[in-house]
Parts: sequence; C-alpha cells; structure tokens
Amino acid sequence: MKKPDSYVGIDNDINGAMTPIGKIIRDAWVFELLPETETCKGWNVGQIAMLLDKVNAEWDKYGCMVSQLPAALRERHQRIHGAAIARAKAAGWSGEDEIIDEK
Repeated sequence: MKKPDSYVGIDNDINGAMTPIGKIIRDAWVFELLPETETCKGWNVGQIAMLLDKVNAEWDKYGCMVSQLPAALRERHQRIHGAAIARAKAAGWSGEDEIIDEK
C-alpha cells in the first residue's frame, strides 16, 4: 500500500489522532506555534519534521516535563490533550497499543 504524500489532518487521523503526528500538532497548539484551528491537512513530511523541531525546542526549555511548564502552559496542555483523549476514547481508542511493549 502506498503511503500518502501528505498528512490527512489531525481531525482525520487514525485512532482519534493519538498518533505521533497528532501529538506534535497538539503540542504545537500548546506552545502556540500553531493556532488551534490548524489541522495540518495537506502538510508534507518536511513540514511536519520542521514543526517537530520547533516543538522539541519548546519542550527542551522545560526539561520535557509537563510539571515544569508555567501554569498557563500546563493548563493549556491539560485542556488540549485532555479533550483529545476524551474524543479518542469516544471513538474507540483505548491506549492499549501504546503500552503493548510494556506488558
């Protein structure tokens, strides 16, 4: 099966966008690198990679830990990721695939 040339958009991603790209986009929203209306639909691999670099640079400022985020960012993180988890669970995602190697 041929891989798509561009990203389908966070609202069309598999598993309720509980994917690495979905996480990158949500984190970009948290750090206000992108507006929360940006789904990244049609983005190519290079654009996603550049966004990942920016997101990683932001996380590095806080030791890659949510607990180290300033209150406003921590609250935004909880709101954005909490809503995404709730939507994904409602769509049938359980998170089991993420811990399969840990069992």
